[in-house]
Amino acid sequence: MSRMRALGILALCLCALLGLLTGQASAQDSTRPVRIMVGFPPGGPTDILARLMGRWLQERLGQPFIVENRAGAGGNLATQAVVNAEPDGNTLLLVSHANAINATLYAKLPYHFLTDIVPVAGLAQLPNVVEVHPAVPATTIAELITYAKANPGKINYASAGNGTSPHLAAELFKAMTGINIAHIPYRGSGPALNDMVAGQVQLMFDPIASSLELVRGGKLRALAVTSGERSDVLPDVPTVADTVPGYVFVGWFGIGAPKGTPAHIVEKLNREINAALADATMKQRFAEMGASPQLVSPAQYAEFIAAETEKFAKVVQISGAKVE
Repeated sequence: MSRMRALGILALCLCALLGLLTGQASAQDSTRPVRIMVGFPPGGPTDILARLMGRWLQERLGQPFIVENRAGAGGNLATQAVVNAEPDGNTLLLVSHANAINATLYAKLPYHFLTDIVPVAGLAQLPNVVEVHPAVPATTIAELITYAKANPGKINYASAGNGTSPHLAAELFKAMTGINIAHIPYRGSGPALNDMVAGQVQLMFDPIASSLELVRGGKLRALAVTSGERSDVLPDVPTVADTVPGYVFVGWFGIGAPKGTPAHIVEKLNREINAALADATMKQRFAEMGASPQLVSPAQYAEFIAAETEKFAKVVQISGAKVE
């Protein structure tokens, strides 16, 4: 009986080991498509970056990577979908500053971003461009402030939704300049820019990536960029800080996964994404968008996101913005 018991225990151990190895092999199954969830419609910087990185990962890993746009609630719908997904590496989130903003902008969320999403890798940092419809009689930030103060409440500014960088960047600008402009939220940069070009709204603080060609084509007029320094893709456009000292607002984007995603999958994705960010062709694509690559380890990215969440909590407080 003692020998039979020993053999039984050995068999159980072998089964357990086989199950563990099978589970590891099935995690991020190469035959299944990987979904990159984007919380905004096609056309915005989150969508552009997701598609660029999805193509790279598909070529490198030989596995389908599909971008799924699930717009709504300032990116919260996509985040919730990833939080609820199986932590097997087959569902990823295009994380951004919107997630850090939402942590305090929304009175109540059904998840905790800092603990329910595992930081995988950084992608890029990207300033916004302050732009107006050509009909607006302002060619500089100083002229915009003067015009807005002379016409309180008459300028409508568009955003990609409550809690997005165009929203908070504009609200911070309002707080620092004392102007009165009205917020018109959209479901992403694409729809907002369509109405900007049509003249339905007059002002937007949009990420450079999605507005660059419209500015270059003369359909929108760039007044300033929100970074501390001028952008290489818009070298003749000054910074907001040149007129409003201390004003800086830079967005960021990266990749996250559901809590519980195995460490070896996170590390593999981080390694491949960082390889993309170091690639000369990819770096050129980022530069054309006005974006700066952000190469970090998962641990470094976790620290960065925690610090940004704390920073944006102060921006939300300064702006007075709140969403129920």
